[in-house]
Amino acid sequence: MYPLRRNRRLRKSEAIRSLVRETRLSPDDFLVPLFVVEGKGVKEAIPSMPGYFRMSLDYLREEVKELWGMGLGAVLLFVKVPDDLKDNKGTEALNQDGLMQRGVKTIKDACPDMLVMTDVALDPYSSVGHDGLVLEGEVLNDETAELLAEMSITHARAGADFVAPSDMMDGRILTIREALDDEELSNTGIMSYSAKYASAFYGPFRDALDSAPVNMENIPKDKKTYQMDPANRHEALRETEMDIDEGADIVMVKPGISYLDIVRDIKNEIEVPLAVYQVSGEYAMVKAAAEKGWLDHDAVMLEQLIAIKRAGADIIASYFAKEAIKLI
Repeated sequence: MYPLRRNRRLRKSEAIRSLVRETRLSPDDFLVPLFVVEGKGVKEAIPSMPGYFRMSLDYLREEVKELWGMGLGAVLLFVKVPDDLKDNKGTEALNQDGLMQRGVKTIKDACPDMLVMTDVALDPYSSVGHDGLVLEGEVLNDETAELLAEMSITHARAGADFVAPSDMMDGRILTIREALDDEELSNTGIMSYSAKYASAFYGPFRDALDSAPVNMENIPKDKKTYQMDPANRHEALRETEMDIDEGADIVMVKPGISYLDIVRDIKNEIEVPLAVYQVSGEYAMVKAAAEKGWLDHDAVMLEQLIAIKRAGADIIASYFAKEAIKLI
């Protein structure tokens, strides 16, 4: 009798759908991005990222306690640096008592077991908005890598569990790994933004940190000389394999939803944990469309997160983490 197999039998109720579900989300999947600013009692809304905030250290302390109570055990820290501390030399990035370093200490003091990863790039500290040092219209590679290594040492000494280089300079993973090891910081891990594309989805993030390239003569207008071309696929695997060879413990694809083919390609070839960053533009689009009543916010949010995990992500960095956990 045709058909002997009826796939709909496994879809007939929520009970059977849950029993045979292949992909599940849990708090252990998430890495929570956090934005920190100077001051006290500061919790600034980010207009282009509804529901997300820049926080002073006192609010950061309370936030990480709340996250821990929800079962979210890992954060990725970013800082918004005052304009008067920015230059084209990365001076403030190396300040052992800088905002990032104090942020790490604040988290570890409030919640010692929270896993802390730190953003390693110069754009928050740069007066010209680039991830590296700029000279005569060029973003310098090797000089930037050396500076990022020094920056990583200050983060590790402050208590960071992992440093997360997001700059895409060639060779920076090896430079950072060797520098950490030379300083007897070999237990500090590296999560590399290995396949980071020159995406148009980063706009709200740059609003949050005021880190977009400045419009000045002799300053590159975008980050396309170091971030990857969105048209390229095979290059992502080469970049990732090189970072692993240089000492990366975790690798990342960024952005998420528009690059799930890249996530699967890399997952099929590598044997280290793979992170995916669901970036600010992806977050903002869902928020904006839901605000218009054009889609179901929670349903779309969860569908996107499931898609990222189904594609192969071991770790999902997402601004939706708290909202998702409340639902699942």
